[in-house]
Amino acid sequence: MYLRPLFFLVLAITLIGCKDPKTTTPNTAVTEAEAEKLPSATYEDLEGNPIELRDYKGKRILLNYWATWCRPCIEEMPDMEKAQTILEQENYVFLFASDQSVKKIVKFKEARGFNLEFIKFNGMYAKENVSALPATFIYNEVGEQVLRFDGGLKWDSPEMIEKLRTVH
Repeated sequence: MYLRPLFFLVLAITLIGCKDPKTTTPNTAVTEAEAEKLPSATYEDLEGNPIELRDYKGKRILLNYWATWCRPCIEEMPDMEKAQTILEQENYVFLFASDQSVKKIVKFKEARGFNLEFIKFNGMYAKENVSALPATFIYNEVGEQVLRFDGGLKWDSPEMIEKLRTVH
C-alpha cells in the first residue's frame, strides 16, 4: 500500500538529480569578474591519499562531478576519454569526482574499464554549486574557473575540443 508512493518519490528524486544530455545546454564562459579560484574541498585518490585541486596549478583542469547511478554521467565518459586523449599534449588534467565510497568507485572503474582519473570527493555538492549531475568545471592554468557545463555532452566533438583548447 505504501510502496507505490515511495516508488514514485524515489523515481522523481532520481530523475530530478540527473540531467538528461538531450535537454541540457552548456553554460557559456564565465566572465573575468565571475572567475573563481580553485575550490578548496578535499579530494582523495583511490588509494586514500589526499588531493587538492591546487596540486594541479599550472595545468588546465577538467573536473567532472558524477555518480555510478547517473546514466548521463556514464554515457558521456567514452567521449570524455576520447577528449582526454586528444588534449593530452595540451596541459590538461581530467578528474572525475564522485562523493560515493572509494570501494564503489573502484568497483565501477573495474567493471567499466574507463581510462580516467577517478577521485573521491569529500565535500558537499551544494558548497561547489552542484545541484545535478553530471556537472563539469573547467579551470585555467592559474586556477580560475572559466567554463561550466551542466548535463551530459558530446565531449569529443570538434566544437567542444576547440572550446577546451581556447581556455586561458
